[in-house]
Amino acid sequence: MERLDKVLSNLGYGTRKEIKQVVKKGFVEVNGKVIKDNGLQINPEIDKIVVNGEEVIYRKYIYLMMNKPDGVISATYDNRDETVIDLLYYEHQVFEPFPVGRLDKDTVGLLLLTNDGDLNHKLISPKWHVDKIYYAEINAPIDEKDIKAFEEGITLDDGYKCMSANLEIVENLEDMAKVHVTVQEGKYHQVKRMFEARGKKVKYLKRIKFGTIPLDETLEEGEYRELTEEELTILYKSFE
Repeated sequence: MERLDKVLSNLGYGTRKEIKQVVKKGFVEVNGKVIKDNGLQINPEIDKIVVNGEEVIYRKYIYLMMNKPDGVISATYDNRDETVIDLLYYEHQVFEPFPVGRLDKDTVGLLLLTNDGDLNHKLISPKWHVDKIYYAEINAPIDEKDIKAFEEGITLDDGYKCMSANLEIVENLEDMAKVHVTVQEGKYHQVKRMFEARGKKVKYLKRIKFGTIPLDETLEEGEYRELTEEELTILYKSFE
């Protein structure tokens, strides 16, 4: 059971103060009866709510895909930098979503946001073996020794040994390389530190896939959309 004003506020119908006025004016019905108490306890999954003649479609969770831009941090709040939550419309902010894992401030690409804690746990927990695939540009060519080292598990500067990762060469040039890196962890600056352990530096990093969800390339950096029902279905089936 939840308060009526909280439910309507979470669905984007206004602030609690605004909703209180709407309720007082008799514009809200619950199960066919006009309600004047904004604190009424309701079951939003069962009770029929109508606001100003329009039936409320209730949903508890929200699932978003964002093409994260450079310079924005993967956090719900920060008193100095712009966060990914700041990029959301109010109608989505009211669900209080949070980023699934993190992307570094200067890393771009696919970021999932949700308020579904169970799904978040499964996506970021190494025990579920969810692949995160990155496109990276490196300041030096990649060789077979690098590929084997990633496969065997890179040891980072703090002594932590990473799980086996896949390093695939997209293009090798004289003074740089374009690669795809697949990891199943999300340690701090992990991909960058893995290459640093090999004496190389990441110049550009973009996440292009998370689990079964590829980045929607039609999204410009800073843009986002809700996941489709098909994407969600495929995502959940991967945990069965």
